[in-house]
Amino acid sequence: MIDLRHLKTLVALRSTGSLVDAADRLHLTQSALSHQLKALEHLLDTELFIRKSKPLQFTPAGQRLLKLADDLLPRVEAAQRDLQRLAKGQAGRLHLAIECHSCYQWLMPTLDAFRRRWSEVEVDVPGGHHFAPLPALKRQELDLVITADPRPIDGISYTPLFRYESLLAIPKDHALTAKSWIDPQDLVAETLITYPVERNLLDIFTHFLDPAGVEPAGIRTAELTILMMQLVASHRGVCALPSWAITEYLERDYVAARRLGEQGTWGTLYAAHRDNQQSLEFIGDFINTARKTSAEVLEGILPTE
Repeated sequence: MIDLRHLKTLVALRSTGSLVDAADRLHLTQSALSHQLKALEHLLDTELFIRKSKPLQFTPAGQRLLKLADDLLPRVEAAQRDLQRLAKGQAGRLHLAIECHSCYQWLMPTLDAFRRRWSEVEVDVPGGHHFAPLPALKRQELDLVITADPRPIDGISYTPLFRYESLLAIPKDHALTAKSWIDPQDLVAETLITYPVERNLLDIFTHFLDPAGVEPAGIRTAELTILMMQLVASHRGVCALPSWAITEYLERDYVAARRLGEQGTWGTLYAAHRDNQQSLEFIGDFINTARKTSAEVLEGILPTE
């Protein structure tokens, strides 16, 4: 049976042009190399090269095997490199989901920086919010989840990325602009504009309204931040967003914003990953890249350490 060592021998023989030099390259004695070639020719019942020819000439059978070697050996070597990188945590896949509509502002530059260093890691961000990311992470359908809602799940760990403050966006001429901060009771008569996600994923409820037992007058949803800002500016409601998501609209004097509570309402964003991924170098590097990039591009966030 033809195996890889036969193909490597023929390639070495072609490259060096002599049995002596080919044997030296393969770390074999000339006798051992000659025996290997004769055994292969006996197996195939044909000569593979013309002995004592200068320069060394291969028979049609030898040329056919060299063509096979040129096609197969690079693929085998590439597979071996990939397997070595996988074993060392230097290659693989990174399929991640974001439980945060406004996170793309820092996620895109994070992914750009990550891809430059880990070009051989397959990166994918599934679109939509029509599935539960954390259970999907547990089922190994995802490799990382960015979330502000860490839930105890066996085999899942949470690494904090940064702390952020939620602000309430209000029309510039709203009566609440007279206040230094917003109390939960201030929203009893307001329509609250939110992203179309579960209530328990929204800080305005979990950290501000629910603890005070307060419900807004109504709830309206919008998919995009810019649509939410347009609704706020046109007196259709108010909305709570991370401070970084509102910054550009404040700079354009499009809306006003106030803190939620005298001390502010703060949350922490986490990277959720499976415990058995902790040895993968690229997972840790993505988390570090996310921390570094977010600190560079976002205003008003705080480190977690």
